[in-house]
Amino acid sequence: MIDDIDRQILSILQHDARTSNAEIARQLCMAPSAILERIRKLETRQLIQGYEARLNPRALDLGLLAFISVRADERMGSASTGELLAALPEVQEVHHIAGEDCYLVKVRVASTEALGRLLREPFAAIPTIRSTRTTIVLSTIKESAALPIMKGEAHVHVSD
Repeated sequence: MIDDIDRQILSILQHDARTSNAEIARQLCMAPSAILERIRKLETRQLIQGYEARLNPRALDLGLLAFISVRADERMGSASTGELLAALPEVQEVHHIAGEDCYLVKVRVASTEALGRLLREPFAAIPTIRSTRTTIVLSTIKESAALPIMKGEAHVHVSD
C-alpha cells in the first residue's frame, strides 16, 4: 500500500527521474532526508525498478519499429523461447500472450533489410519458433512507459 506522498513522489520521478531529492522535497514541503528515505523504501519494495534515459531511436539509426507475433512449440508454462528472444539486442519487449500466438515481440532496427536479417538469422536459429507474423509501424502517435498512478478512483497523470 502506498500513500498520497509516495504517489506524488512516483509521479514526479516518472515524469523526470533526474529530479533531485531537494526539488521533490521543495514541491512536497518536506525535508530532503525524508524524501530520500521514502525513495529508498519505494526502490526496496520494487515500486521503483530502475532509472533509464529515453534515447532517440532515429538518431541512433534504429528508426524502424516492428511488432512480431511468434508461435512456438514449447510445453505449457515454459518460457524458454521468450528468454531466448529477450536476449537479442534488437528486442525491446517480449510479452507472453494468450491466443493463437505465444509471444508478442517489440523490435527496433535500422531498416527493412535489418529486420529481414533479424528474422532469418537469430529468430530462425531458435528451434522452438514455428512461425512469425510481422507488423511494421508507419508512425507512432504515443509511446510511453509512464503508468497512471491511481489515487482512489482518480488517475494522477504528469503530462509530457
